[in-house]
Amino acid sequence: MTTSAPTWTNWTGNVTAHPTSRSAPTTVAEVTNTVLSAAESGTRVKCVGAGHSFTPAAATDGVLMTLDDLTGIESIVPTRGADGQVDGADVTVWAGTRLHRLGPLLWDLGLAQPNLGDFAEQSLAGAAATGTHGTGLREPGIPATIVGLQLVTADGSVLSCSRDSHPEVFEAARLGIGALGIITKITIRCVPAFVLQAEERPWSLSAALKDMEGFARSADHAEFYWFPHTDAINLKRNTRLPGDSDLAPVGRLQNLVSDEFLSNEVFDAVCRAATRRPSLTPRLNRITSRALSARTFTDRSYNVFASPRRVRFREMEYAVPLAAAGAVLGDIRDMIDRAGLNVSFPMEVRFAAADDVWMSTANGREVCYIAVHQYHRMDHTELFRLAEEIFLAADGRPHWGKMHTRTAEDFATMVDRFDDFVAVRDRLDPARVFGNTYTERVLP
Repeated sequence: MTTSAPTWTNWTGNVTAHPTSRSAPTTVAEVTNTVLSAAESGTRVKCVGAGHSFTPAAATDGVLMTLDDLTGIESIVPTRGADGQVDGADVTVWAGTRLHRLGPLLWDLGLAQPNLGDFAEQSLAGAAATGTHGTGLREPGIPATIVGLQLVTADGSVLSCSRDSHPEVFEAARLGIGALGIITKITIRCVPAFVLQAEERPWSLSAALKDMEGFARSADHAEFYWFPHTDAINLKRNTRLPGDSDLAPVGRLQNLVSDEFLSNEVFDAVCRAATRRPSLTPRLNRITSRALSARTFTDRSYNVFASPRRVRFREMEYAVPLAAAGAVLGDIRDMIDRAGLNVSFPMEVRFAAADDVWMSTANGREVCYIAVHQYHRMDHTELFRLAEEIFLAADGRPHWGKMHTRTAEDFATMVDRFDDFVAVRDRLDPARVFGNTYTERVLP
C-alpha cells in the first residue's frame, strides 16, 4: 500500500527527509511493484527500519518504504558440525522483523543469534545494511552471520542470493547500505539458545588502558563505558552458559531503579543540566559514574545484550585495529582535556572478531569499536572532528550507520573490496533508483 508521506526524521532527530510517498508492502510482489513504478517514473526508493542510523542512509526525496508488515520466521534448516551433530540452524527471517521480537521467537525454537548490538528496536534488514555489531572477540557482527538473502533489484528481479547463487551479489548485499536493492528476506546462521551471566561493575580507565587486549579477551563479550573528565568506567563482562542454565534476571524493582530511572530518567536530567551549564559537566560526570553500582545477573542472551535507550544523542563510531585501541582511547582522553570540550555522554568501547564481509569495518582484522557520543542538545561538531582525526591516524574505519565525514575517495583506499562492491552496485542499479544523498557521498 502506498500513501502520502509526512516529513520523516530519524531516531535522534539529526536527519530530516521529505518523501513524496510512503509504501508499506505486505508481500514481495508489492515490493517489486513499488520499485518498478518508481523506476519507471524516475523516482528513488529507500527502505527504513527503526531509523536508528545517525547518517542519512534511509533518507529520501522519493518513496520511503517500510517493511514492518514483512515480519516473522519463514523457515528453519538445522545445521550440523563436523561430528554430524546438530549445532544450530539456518533461519530465514522476513527482513522487517525487529530484533526485540526475533529474540523470543528464536528462543522458543531453542535457538539464538550468536551476538547482538545494544539497541533491539532495529529491524534485521536495517541492522545488516549498516553493519550492526555487538561485542566479543569470538563473534563477528550481524552481517557475517548472514548465509542467504532475497533481494529485489531496480529492474524488478527477485534474486535469491548465497555463496552458491549470485555469490557476488550476496557478498555485497550482506552489508549493502541500502544501495543495491530492497532486502525482503535474510537467512541467518543461528546457534543453540544460550544464557549470559552478566557482570557489571565500576573500574578505572587507567587500568583498562594498560592491557586493552587482555580486557577484550577476559570474557566472551566484554565492553566498557568511560565517563569523560574522569578515570571512571563501568565494565560489562558477559559469559555464555548453556541454554538450560538457571536464570537469575534483574529484578523488577532493580530494573526500574537502575535501567529505567538512573540510566534514562536521571541521566537525561543530568545531560540537560550540562547543556544549560557546560562548566558543570566534569562534576556531573563524576556523580553519574558513582551512581552505577556493581551487579551480577543471568538471563536469556537477547535480554542481556540489549538495554533500553531513551536518552537521545549523536554518535560517531570507528573500528580501529585491536593493537591500537589503548593508544587511541588515551589520545581521545587527552584531546578532550586539551581542547577544553565538555562531554556529558559516556564513550562506549567494544570489540569484534575479524570477518570476510566486503564492506565490514572488521574485514580481515580484529577490531576495537570506540563510540564517541554527545547529548543531542549539545554541539557535537568539534568533538567529532577532533576524534575523527585520531581515528583516521590509527587506520580506523567508520561505522556505516554512525556520523562521519568520509567520502567515496576515502573508502576506495580504506576498504579492500570497495571496487568490487561498486561494480555490483553499478550492475544492479545503474540509474540509482536506490540512491540518496548518503550513497552519493560514500559511493562513486
